[in-house]
Amino acid sequence: MTDFPAWLAPHVPASARHPGLAIAQLGSAQTIARGGFALTSPAFRSGEELDASFTAAEEDAVAPPLEWSAPPPGSAELVLVVEDASAPGADPACHWLVWGLAGQRGKLLEGEVPPRTGKNQAGNSEWLLPAPPEGETRHYLFQLFATDLPLVLMPGAGRAELLASLQGSITACAVLHATFTGGGDDDADWEDDDL
Repeated sequence: MTDFPAWLAPHVPASARHPGLAIAQLGSAQTIARGGFALTSPAFRSGEELDASFTAAEEDAVAPPLEWSAPPPGSAELVLVVEDASAPGADPACHWLVWGLAGQRGKLLEGEVPPRTGKNQAGNSEWLLPAPPEGETRHYLFQLFATDLPLVLMPGAGRAELLASLQGSITACAVLHATFTGGGDDDADWEDDDL
């Protein structure tokens, strides 16, 4: 496993520095936050805990809302990769792959279905709900990439295909960090046992 890039370290807390992150492979000191390119969410600030409504803790959970500033001129498309940086192994666990976003300032509303999605860790194309083990805090990295050419990638492609297609085409990148701690569902267990 390679070391975590020094240029990325100031943007990612120590507990979320997985060297296999998409941004560690595709980004650079020249592209990170280039031209003020930034990714934010109206639902949480960077480093804050995700609301349960975006996780497996709630039945009707959906993907969180995201907003981004304008990428540098000449950006053709935006690509979002969300990964669990706490996951063991060479690659972080992939929670969401989204592409086909216009190369301009924009947003995804809470629960909005994006234009094109790829397969997450579970093999489906939806927002993979964070579900850490009880008491364990996981770190989720929302990584946004601006590309100089539109992607020629079929919906349903996997993480490896997406990352390969992005090589050498990144004009800017941005990162947003969130955490979530798994909690016990004692009430539900008690009700089940009581039946």
